Amino acid sequence: LIDIDSKIPNLALKKIEKYHVDKGDTVDWNNELMATLSDKVYVSCVFDWNKRLAQEWEGKAEIGGSGYSLTTILPPEIDRIKPRINLGFTTRGCIRKCYFCIVPKKEGMVHAVGDIYDIWDGKSKELVIMDNNILALPEHFKLIASQLRKEKLKVDFNQGLDHRLLTEDLAHELLTLKHIHEIRFAFDDLSYKPSVLKALGILKKGGMRDWGSRWYVYIGEKDTFESVYERMKLLQEHKQAVYVMRDRKVYSDPRWIALSSWGNTMGAFKMDLNEILKSSDRMKPYRKYFSQPIREGKNG
Repeated sequence: LIDIDSKIPNLALKKIEKYHVDKGDTVDWNNELMATLSDKVYVSCVFDWNKRLAQEWEGKAEIGGSGYSLTTILPPEIDRIKPRINLGFTTRGCIRKCYFCIVPKKEGMVHAVGDIYDIWDGKSKELVIMDNNILALPEHFKLIASQLRKEKLKVDFNQGLDHRLLTEDLAHELLTLKHIHEIRFAFDDLSYKPSVLKALGILKKGGMRDWGSRWYVYIGEKDTFESVYERMKLLQEHKQAVYVMRDRKVYSDPRWIALSSWGNTMGAFKMDLNEILKSSDRMKPYRKYFSQPIREGKNG
């Protein structure tokens, strides 16, 4: 099994591993020498910028993963396997069609595929749920929440939750759970400002503490410094954390490095930005990028 680039356990390869171990096969991981001696080789590539690394295995391995192909799928006898590694999906697909996201194209409309007992090993006190839009199935979300409470598990909905679908009822379900990290949402476009404010109001009414949520702030080719800064400033004013996500196409832009240096450092993001710019040597090279928005005043 060759895992090209996963930062977390690769679920597809874990299914393949269990399939072969259950058959009595010996399985090796990320060992290119053993791959030359193995009866079968599987390669998974998650990110398309690593596709060339996966292509080196063409003719020598079964290759899959969203970074290599959106149409290659596991055989049914492998896909149905439940590795129970405390990480996985209870739904697949999404109702949204964000221009930067491959999920709808790869997985289609949101649909349930299981519950916590399909991914929990029965021992761990924590569970990572990777669903892309679980709130789009509110009754299923309530089922998952009830199971998490029953088993007294901490959870991380690590792909973020759709703030536009949040209701007082769903917020109550969410806020009565134990979370591994801050509750995660996304503020991907400045046009979402009204719905973000509405969601923050619902969450705070439900008892969410200051800095109790973390919002993915996506930066793509369409963004300007001001459009990103205003999103971050709004969240800072409401005392909620951010995680700046730079698209690979704009990753090296110094403006976005400046914003991520500020926003992704929790201690700095909690402080007044002007004070950080004055006192931080790390932020010194980026001061010029902040000067215009700061002169314009509150919220950019």
